[in-house]
Order: sequence, then structure tokens, then C-alpha cells
Amino acid sequence: MKSTHAVKALVAAISLAAVCGAATAQQSSVEVLHWWTSGGEAKSAAELKKIMQSKGFGWKDFAVAGGGGDAAMTALKARVVSGNPPTAAQIKGPSIQEWGREGVLANIDAAAKEGKWDELLPPVVANVMKFKGQYVAAPVNVHRVNWMWVNPEVLKKAGVAAAPKTWDEFFDAAEKIKKAGMIAVAHGGQPWQDATVFESVVLGVGGADFYRKALVQLDEASIKSPTMVKSFDTLGRLKTYIDKDSPGRDWNLATAMVINGKAGMQFMGDWAKGEFTAAGKTPGKDYLCVDAPGTANAFTFNIDSFVMFTQKGAGAQKAQLALATSIMSPEFQEVFNLNKGSIPARAGVSRAKFDSCATKSMDDMASSNKGGGLVPSFAHGMAIPAATAGAIQDVIAKFMNSNMTSQQAVDALVKASKVK
Repeated sequence: MKSTHAVKALVAAISLAAVCGAATAQQSSVEVLHWWTSGGEAKSAAELKKIMQSKGFGWKDFAVAGGGGDAAMTALKARVVSGNPPTAAQIKGPSIQEWGREGVLANIDAAAKEGKWDELLPPVVANVMKFKGQYVAAPVNVHRVNWMWVNPEVLKKAGVAAAPKTWDEFFDAAEKIKKAGMIAVAHGGQPWQDATVFESVVLGVGGADFYRKALVQLDEASIKSPTMVKSFDTLGRLKTYIDKDSPGRDWNLATAMVINGKAGMQFMGDWAKGEFTAAGKTPGKDYLCVDAPGTANAFTFNIDSFVMFTQKGAGAQKAQLALATSIMSPEFQEVFNLNKGSIPARAGVSRAKFDSCATKSMDDMASSNKGGGLVPSFAHGMAIPAATAGAIQDVIAKFMNSNMTSQQAVDALVKASKVK
């Protein structure tokens, strides 16, 4: 039989272990700020929570709905200023660099090296996730923006043999659809939608190198060039095939016009596919997902990502690295992108459950990456600072809603590109 002192010592040791364990458990949780509050996105957040819990980590959901992330960013700024940032926050594009310059981001190279992220991610994607050469964010997905969604039945009724691949073919098809009494282009007259169409026009007219110089590097000579004038000429012609009720229309209502056979074509990113899927439509049969005219060898990308903020304590830091690893895991990338309509950011995820639009997107991303045609979407916050992008969007919206000439639009674009 053990002595009383020995028993007391054992009880004390057990109590101390319990307290330390509780403290570790409390530290080993993640708080994640996001705005995935509806539909498939909410399911995806729940899946990430499940993966983390299976690894023994806690999950604190910091979901902020509304404003396409604007409300979430306001909440995030308040938390960072108070010295109590969440483990991770849903942020993308140049905003990652802006937070990096504030000195508040965590280095997650340990997770990236163990997971061989540099081998799994295209360099252009990996670079967005880094600040000064170190990983500070984990990508969730890749959206392709330069899609054109087509109702083949509308084309058939209008006497159009196939989905257009060039701008000449596009305008020929649009004219036939219009003469057949249907709307050629479904569109929502909102600045971000106008910008979405514009960037696909610039890409199709000028090619990936010109797009990169003009809308990513903001090279003044490119912006002032005849190619940009031609891009606005093309956009000006395109807008004549949009119906008069488009101002203020939400993008999904425009997609519904294509689904219901009221319109033939829509320029929109692959989140539009979710609308077709929800309506029970089959790609290749009920609708077509094709490259915007002239953009077959290019791919404009929009990436959702989680940026990691500096954490105090070894437990919190360990949980953060586990979160980064979970986000990049094949199982999460598969389920998230099946829900969202996008494709995995990383290589090595099974294609078995993805539809033909998604697998085409995967193939096109891979070939564009090799051929230099993989470029960030200016319209969706991936290419340039928000203030500059907003000024350029204003020019495009004015052009779409006035009699502004192409040359006037180019002159205004030069000024907008200098807004900081």
C-alpha cells in the first residue's frame, strides 16, 4: 500500500495534468472569420469544422453575413486593432499584401513545406498566398471568370449552328437570336457585372499578355493603345444586345433567363453553374459552358483564401497550422468545390465527382498555367488595389450606361488607373 504522501503527490499530479490539459484544449482551437452563411458555402464551413474536430481541435465560428464580405472586413479590422485577431479570416487578392504590410500575419511556411504546397499550387496562385516570400494564407478554390453560359435550345431556335468561339461568331449569333425574338445577352446592370464582361472582352480582344499589362500592371501605354479602344468598341457593340430591363438586375436572375430560354448567353464566373445545377440542368445537354469569345487559351481566376493572423501561445499556433493543412487537404478541397461550383486550388484531388464544366476548367487552368495565360481577375479583387479597381469599374459602368465614346472611355481609364 502506497504512503499517504505518495497518494497526495499522485492526486496533485493528476489535478495539474487535468488543468494543463484543459488549458491546452482551450488554446488548441481556431476562430475562423468568414461570410459563408448560406447554402453550399455553409455546408463547406461545417465540413472544415468537422475535419478540425477529428484532429482534436476546437472550432469557434465567426460568421458575419452580408455585403459580400464588407461587414466581415469591418469586424476583422475592429478585432485586429484591439489586439485580438481571429486565427484566420476569409480574405483574397491584393488585400493579403495590405494586411501583410500591417505586420499582423502569421508565417505558415511549416505547413506549406510539410504539405509541399509549392509543388501542388501553380506559381501564380502560390504567389498570391505569400507575403515577402512566406506563406501567410491557404487557398480554398479557384473560380474561373471568363466563362460564357449558353442555352443550346435558344441557339437552335435562332438558327445558330454552334456556340460562338470568336467575336465575329458571337455578334453573328447575337443578331440571329435578337431577330428570332429572344434576348441575346442576359446581364445584370451592376458595376461589378459590367466589369466582369469588360475583362473578358479585353482578354478576348487583346490576349493574356495585353490583359496583364493593361489590367494587372496598369501600363499606361497599353491602356492608351488602339487595342483598348477596340475593346471598348466591342463592349459598345455587345451592350446593344442586352435588354432594357437589365439595370440593377442580380446576376442569378440573369442566369435564370438563360436557364428558362429567355436569353441565349451570359458572361459570368463559374458560380453561375450552381444556378443551373439547382434547376436540375445537365451540362453539355441543357446548357453549355464555353470560353468567352477569343479566350480559349486564357483563364481569369478568382481565389477564395484564408489568411492567418499572428497567434499567441504554442497551442494556438499549432491549431493554426492544422487549419492551414486541413484547408489544403484533398478531402476538403473536393467537398468545398463540389458545393461551390469552383475547382480545387491544388493538384492531386480526384476528378471523379466533378462535372464536365469543372473538369474543363481544371484542364484549361493547367494548360493556361503552362502557356502563360493564367491571369488574375481584375473585376473580382485579384489583380489591383481596391481603390484603383473601383475607379476603373466606375468608368466601365459609365460607358455601359451612356453615349460615351470608346476614346473617351480610354482617356477616363488612364486617369482611373492612377487612383490609389
